[in-house]
Amino acid sequence: MKRVPLFLLFGAVIFSGNIGSDCTLNGKRLYGKVRVVSSMADFKVEVVSSGADLKVEQVNMFSDSCGKWEFTDMFSDFTVEFVNVNSDFKIEFVNMFPGVQ
Repeated sequence: MKRVPLFLLFGAVIFSGNIGSDCTLNGKRLYGKVRVVSSMADFKVEVVSSGADLKVEQVNMFSDSCGKWEFTDMFSDFTVEFVNVNSDFKIEFVNMFPGVQ
């Protein structure tokens, strides 16, 4: 039986981009003011209709809890680029009950 180095087995877990139970990824919280950009984003995000890592509710104010995003053109907490492949995580837009799934 071949021995596989542990870092190869666990590397996918470490670098898989899983959203933490505290609603953060790479030290950034996933709620607040969000700016959509076409390049150099903090996160590449894929919008799906099921199987999302994060359910997102678009709000106009009080974007102070997990999954509540207030879209803005300036003074954002983080930036996203919408992509179809190679995303950091997948989101589903919802009208209620946002958060980590």
